[in-house]
Amino acid sequence: MNEAQTLDYVKAAAAAVNLRLDEARAARVAVHLHRTAAMAALLDDFPLAVHDEPAELYRPAPFDTPR
Repeated sequence: MNEAQTLDYVKAAAAAVNLRLDEARAARVAVHLHRTAAMAALLDDFPLAVHDEPAELYRPAPFDTPR
C-alpha cells in the first residue's frame, strides 16, 4: 500500500467501527501504520531456512508442580 491507500484504509476502518477521527488524527495514525507495515515487510522478506528455527526441537522449561 502507498501512503494514500493507507490513509484511505485508516478512514474506512475507523468508520467500520464507528470511531471518529478528524483529518489530522487519521493522518497520524496512517503514518504510524504505514511505517509499521514497512518494518513488517522487512522482517517478512528476510530469508530463513528450516534449520533457522526448528519448531520440532522446542521443549518448554521443566518445572515442578506442587502436589
